Amino acid sequence: MTYLFLYIIGIILILYIYKVGWFVALKTVVSVIVPSITIVLFNVKAGRLLFRNPLVGIISALPTSIFIYRSTKPLVFMINDWLEKKLNNIETQDDVIDAESIPIDE
Repeated sequence: MTYLFLYIIGIILILYIYKVGWFVALKTVVSVIVPSITIVLFNVKAGRLLFRNPLVGIISALPTSIFIYRSTKPLVFMINDWLEKKLNNIETQDDVIDAESIPIDE
């Protein structure tokens, strides 16, 4: 069942990349994956350490998810900004033409 889920996600991701381009798709994936991973890791650790009752862990997941999602926004912005700078740097290097200057007097 997990493989079917990953297969469907992969197909959706490929279609999204085809529709909007790889750079926009990469920025979208980063903005979804970074908060998701931090939310899952935090709730797994908090569930093991703090909560012995699963009901309390489930109820506490929503407020912590909102808090963690908002706190990862600067990290997502920083990663997306870094990606944009790398792409702009590569594009500007391709547009540069090396030429020798010859004085008019000669």
